[in-house]
Amino acid sequence: MARTRNAVRRKDPANSFGKARSTTSDSLETHFCPYRNGVSPGLEAIVFEQPLNERIRTFLRLEFLFGQYEHHRADPSAYGARARLTALLDVLTVLGRTDLKKDVLKDLHEQHAALARLSNRPGVDDTRLQLVLNEIAAAVAGLQQMPSQIASIALRENEFLVSIHNRTSIPGGTCAFDLPAYHHWLSQPSEQVSTDLDSWFADLMPLAQAILLDLRLLRGSVPLVDAVAPGGTYVHAPQTACSLIRVFVPATDGVYPEISAGAHRFTLRFMQLRDVSQRSGQAHRDIPFRLQCCAF
Repeated sequence: MARTRNAVRRKDPANSFGKARSTTSDSLETHFCPYRNGVSPGLEAIVFEQPLNERIRTFLRLEFLFGQYEHHRADPSAYGARARLTALLDVLTVLGRTDLKKDVLKDLHEQHAALARLSNRPGVDDTRLQLVLNEIAAAVAGLQQMPSQIASIALRENEFLVSIHNRTSIPGGTCAFDLPAYHHWLSQPSEQVSTDLDSWFADLMPLAQAILLDLRLLRGSVPLVDAVAPGGTYVHAPQTACSLIRVFVPATDGVYPEISAGAHRFTLRFMQLRDVSQRSGQAHRDIPFRLQCCAF
């Protein structure tokens, strides 16, 4: 998680949020779970996830937005910059609703303590374990240097971002005639626009990396289990508390699960989508799949 940054200082258009940060070309790509796009490499499966608490639900929403930001990095056009900035503003909106810093720090401290206890045990790869412990320690150190209300600071101090954010809820509300300053900024060389975007995102990078690490540890907390849904329905009562349900469905089966979860059990109902213009129907056959009930 601790990464070397090739930094160049420059001003952003509003001379506020991001001004004290070094701009960075660091990418979040290496921190993403390989299943984030829904397809599990090597297993030829589509992955469906269901969070079981508000914290994990928020983490997954942020992971989705981080992924959008990274995906559009490859598009140097004005539309690519618009997509990246929209994702950044959505991240700030989500972060403005709750203080996630304490939650992430708590998770990472607990995971570091739990993993440290595995050191020198038979069958444990100590080299790999130490790499993970170092990664957690670096994420914790980065988080501790962040202010708790980074989203509020960003949207309070940067008038340029605030002017755009205030119009994003209006369909087509960020046209050139609505926001001439935005239009002017988008007309600058793509390298300058990208540098500004990365400068703003740099303030969020420690939290983004920590959340992605937290999700990666959660997804790796339990092994995959083979299961079958008789007649297309599967009911399961986990023996321990579960934070995230993950269902791996063979990509060629043509089905997807509808997941409903209660306090003590959850139900998977597999549906068939033959044509997107028609309503889905339940699959009335045995459906093989793989399952994870993830929890720390």
